[in-house]
Amino acid sequence: MTQNPEIEISVQAVSDLLKQSDEGEQQCLLIDCREPSEYEHCRIEGAQLIPMNEIPNRLSELESHKDQTLIIHCHHGGRSLRVVEYLRANGFPTAQNMTGGIDVWSQEIDPSVPRY
Repeated sequence: MTQNPEIEISVQAVSDLLKQSDEGEQQCLLIDCREPSEYEHCRIEGAQLIPMNEIPNRLSELESHKDQTLIIHCHHGGRSLRVVEYLRANGFPTAQNMTGGIDVWSQEIDPSVPRY
């Protein structure tokens, strides 16, 4: 694992990381920072919902994942980029923003995920 990876990561690279994690090769955690109503509408398999406004109060939940790659996503990538910047400033140097969010994921990786 790179100590300080790029702040942005493509949906294809996230897909590859998740496949490796499924095979036990790499540890990564996918966090969805959208609102619960958005998560109910569509989600990426295996993503953990922590809405953006709850991140500061839920940092302790992420402490045990500091050595993992943390991938944050939202709808288009704006909110998740702010969350990644916050996480990096608070001791999570491996946090990365999934560029384009779940919208690009739906277009390029899994068309069964509804767009909105």
